[in-house]
Amino acid sequence: MLKKVVQLFIVIAGGTIGFLFIPDLIVGLSDVPQDSWMANEYIGMVLGAIILYLLTFWFVDYIVNFFMWVEETLVKVPVADLLFGSLGLIVGLIVAFLVNIPLQDNPILVVSQVLPIFLTVILGYLGFQVGFKRRDEFINLLSLANKKEKEKDRKKEAGQYDDEESDFAPKTKILDTSVIIDGRIADICQTHFLEGTILIPQFVLEELQHIADSSDVLKRNRGRRGLDVLNRMQKELPVNVEIYEGDIEDVQEVDSKLVKLAKLINGIVVTNDFNLNKVCEFQNVQVLNINDLANAVKPVVLPGEELTVQVIKDGKEQNQGVAYLDDGTMIVVEEGKDYIGRTIEVLVTSVLQTSAGRMIFAKPKLLEKAL
Repeated sequence: MLKKVVQLFIVIAGGTIGFLFIPDLIVGLSDVPQDSWMANEYIGMVLGAIILYLLTFWFVDYIVNFFMWVEETLVKVPVADLLFGSLGLIVGLIVAFLVNIPLQDNPILVVSQVLPIFLTVILGYLGFQVGFKRRDEFINLLSLANKKEKEKDRKKEAGQYDDEESDFAPKTKILDTSVIIDGRIADICQTHFLEGTILIPQFVLEELQHIADSSDVLKRNRGRRGLDVLNRMQKELPVNVEIYEGDIEDVQEVDSKLVKLAKLINGIVVTNDFNLNKVCEFQNVQVLNINDLANAVKPVVLPGEELTVQVIKDGKEQNQGVAYLDDGTMIVVEEGKDYIGRTIEVLVTSVLQTSAGRMIFAKPKLLEKAL
């Protein structure tokens, strides 16, 4: 069927070409007068149709095979790729049309005739590439917007929605790999301290799976623990956990993808990675650091307070001992080496707050009494 359609099209094209050009060609190449029957347009149309029809036996199969290849390729392309690629192409062509309007009146032939063709091809190609390569981001943006609208409608039906709520709606929280493996994020979500949607990007899941499949036992256990944390958050905790299926193709590093995704959807990055924290602050992206939260909720210890601790090991300096509070805060006990393995009362001398946490310096109360 396709072969017959192509042949019919070629015959019509041959007849049209013959009708327009063959009479003038006959008159120009011979002494035939302009009003001769040989220079008749309809004779030219018949000759053109016959000539191109005979040529179809030579190249029609190539044309049919080309169309079949294009058809098979388009059928295999996912609908989303085809849709957004086509939309990008249309936008590119519209932009090219608008840009070319003022160029058509230019007296320079290159500017008025050649440049519009060049711009049309380039802008059409760029529009298609942008629509095709950023399709996942467009899909997820539409999906997130649709879910927000459904949630708003649900709250309106339940009488829980306020018109001013949209101005103060919680932003989406984007989890990175380190905070998932850490596991404390699940406990924080269980206590309802995090509001809004918890978003897990697909590229973070892939990195987590890669860690879980590692040949190193420690890495493998950490990766599996992260997957268990996600399953717990999704099935047991009262939070809305969603998967971001898109990818940031023009960026390779996972941390850079997180920062760019947060900018794209106006979200907040949740991490316990010190370096990622600094990158987010530098690029004006909101970030929640689990370590900062843990330090903030640790009991406040002031110089002069008394604590009961167990000295468990040597310190870095001479005669120092090291103890720990229940929350993991390290206590450096001056002159505490002789008390290793014993539970003693100490007197806090100073508190040092660092990016790694809080460190308490103390000395045995027995020494204070002796003095």
